[in-house]
Amino acid sequence: MDKKRRIAIIGLGYVGLPLAIEFAKKYSVIGFDVNEHRIQELKNGHDHTKEANLEELKYVIDNCDIKFSSNLPDISLCDTYIVTVPTPIDHLKRPDLEPLLAASKMLGVVLKQGDVVIYESTVYPGCTEEDCVPVLEKISGLKYNIDFFCGYSPERINPGDKVNTLTKIKKVTSGSNPEIAVEIDNLYSSIITAGTHLAPSIKVAEASKAIENAQRDVNISFVNELALIFDKMEIDTSDVLAAAATKWNFLNYKPGLVGGHCIGVDPYYLVHKSEALGYKPEVILSGRRVNDNMGVFVANKVIKMMVARDKAIKNAKVLILGFAFKENCPDTRNTRVIDIYKELQSFSMVIDVYDPWADATLVKDEYGISLLNEAPAGNYDAIILAVAHKQFLTLDYGSFKRGGAIIFDTKSCIDRSLSDARL
Repeated sequence: MDKKRRIAIIGLGYVGLPLAIEFAKKYSVIGFDVNEHRIQELKNGHDHTKEANLEELKYVIDNCDIKFSSNLPDISLCDTYIVTVPTPIDHLKRPDLEPLLAASKMLGVVLKQGDVVIYESTVYPGCTEEDCVPVLEKISGLKYNIDFFCGYSPERINPGDKVNTLTKIKKVTSGSNPEIAVEIDNLYSSIITAGTHLAPSIKVAEASKAIENAQRDVNISFVNELALIFDKMEIDTSDVLAAAATKWNFLNYKPGLVGGHCIGVDPYYLVHKSEALGYKPEVILSGRRVNDNMGVFVANKVIKMMVARDKAIKNAKVLILGFAFKENCPDTRNTRVIDIYKELQSFSMVIDVYDPWADATLVKDEYGISLLNEAPAGNYDAIILAVAHKQFLTLDYGSFKRGGAIIFDTKSCIDRSLSDARL
């Protein structure tokens, strides 16, 4: 693929925007998103996801051939389309392919002879060729691997991570035939300094992404289950893990809430495909059950501690620090902090939530929760440190304790002398 390639990035979120910036340094790029507000934000050099390096964003806007648009005809002259739309789960924890299929229908309208469509959205093995390709064929009237071609290169963006960024993470690539696979691999190799791994098929590349996050989910569920056990034994999980980590091959995972758009979602895609083929994956599902119950455990642990101190539960004032799914990141998609909130709310507690990273408007719209506008002050009956944002590491927890608050540190990130309990 040469300099003349015109690339359209479909979806400009956590995955699409960094891709658009990097490709724009070498190719002609159109960043496409159906959200007109997002397009205008990027044209103005802003990024509410905080994933983009704003200096680089400004550089490519001023010096490179890049355009941001929500107008479909603008991408009609492109020949390479990279799809980075979300792939969530529904309320029954089944794959929700609506954004992916909608993007495929849209691309079918502009697809031309010789075009290549590359999917980066996380899916189950087989989804690209079994679900997306038929849509592209039907809408475009073109034939797969004759008139147009496809590839799959799973995204590996780690929201909030400013060290392991797009170009520094090895990229898995694949294509719908050997020649296209090499072309796609060469395309990504031109921007990924960490190198690429050319998978033998699209289905293998899809499966590699599915198991990456399923493996982490299962490993975290193991230490979460240990935390539940050690809580009953009245020993500190962090102390146990520190001792065990002295063995050279011990995998030192930490307990905690498992949310976000990857670990908390992707395993269900693998489960869906497995069950469709007649096999119920016991290990993956058991890990999901453990991780999905951690928020309720934290809330009930705090309530038991309050009861032990003769604190009234109804109308008790509780502060939750953090609402994003991980530290130093504004992403609240599939945050499991909501589980803590709902469980406490069911006991008629008065709950404040403070997160200096999260977008208060988005949280209100999606979860119905009004975030505090400024750092909390005053007395609370309990404080739950749910997310280890850097701003929370230096709070005056001593003053909260002197005010009578029970402090639960879910991340074991502050000095243990300042907390009453931790995971």
